[in-house]
Amino acid sequence: MTAQQPSAPPRARSGPSGPGIVHVTERHHEQFTVVGNHLAQHPELSLMAIGLAIHIQSLPKGTPVGIKALAARFPEGEIRIAAALRELEAHGYLARIKERLPSGRVVTRTISYNRPRLVAPSAAAPTADTSAAPGPLVAPVALPVALDPRAAPPSHRPAVDLLSGLRAYDSRLLLTERDVYRLAPAVAAWLERGVPATVVQRTLMTGLPQEPIRHPARFLAHRLVALLPPPLPAAPHPRSTAPHGSLRPDPFQTCDGCDRAFRAPGPGRCRDCRSCGAAA
Repeated sequence: MTAQQPSAPPRARSGPSGPGIVHVTERHHEQFTVVGNHLAQHPELSLMAIGLAIHIQSLPKGTPVGIKALAARFPEGEIRIAAALRELEAHGYLARIKERLPSGRVVTRTISYNRPRLVAPSAAAPTADTSAAPGPLVAPVALPVALDPRAAPPSHRPAVDLLSGLRAYDSRLLLTERDVYRLAPAVAAWLERGVPATVVQRTLMTGLPQEPIRHPARFLAHRLVALLPPPLPAAPHPRSTAPHGSLRPDPFQTCDGCDRAFRAPGPGRCRDCRSCGAAA
C-alpha cells in the first residue's frame, strides 16, 4: 500500500465557459467506490436503477440487499426498488440466485457486478456447489403440444386473448405465440367450468414473486394445473325448491277421465281414475 499523500486543494476542471456543469475534483484516499461510466452514464437504465447499483457496489460484503432491507433504508418503497433491481438484473449488473440450505430453508444470494455480465446467474456464482444443486422449488409441469394458430378452435380465442394480455399488467408474464397456444387449452378448461375470465386473470397474477420469472410459461402452467377448480355441480331440478326453501307443488292438470283438476308434473289421469282402471 502506498503512503497517503497530502490532499491537494480542490481544482476546477478547465473548460469552455457557459451554463454547463463545472467539476470541482478532490482526490479520495479512503471510503470511496470506483464506478465506471458505463453504469453512471448508462443510456437505458433509469436514474433509480443507476443510483441503487452504485449504492449496492459501495456496501461491504454480507450486507443485506433484499427489497425489504432497501425499502427500510430509502423512501422510494418496495415497488420502485423491485423494479430497479429487475433493471439491473436484466442489464447484467446484478444476479439473484435461489439456494436451499441443508435445513430446507430457501435463501436468495445476491451477486453485484461492477462490470455488466451477460451470463446465466448459475454460471456467475463462483462459489456455487454444482455437486449438490438444490431441486426445483416448483414441480415441473409438462406443457401441451403447441397448436397451430390457424387451426386453433374458436372456443380457445378468449383464452388466447387472456394470455396475450397478461404482459400489459406485468412485463414478466410476456409469452411467445407458441406458449400462448400451448396454454390456451388449460385456460379454456377454466372457462368451461364457469370461471369468469377476470377471475382466471386475477388467479394467475395474484401473489407473483418479487424475483424475475425466468420461465413465465411454466410458471403459469403450474398455476393453471394446481389451482384448477372442480366443475360446477349439476343444476337442481326446477321444482325441487321454492323461493322460501320448501318443495314446489306440481302444476294443476285436467284429468283425461273425469275432467277433474289435480296436481301432477304432466297431463294424464287423476289418482282415482288410475285406481279404477287398475281394478278393472
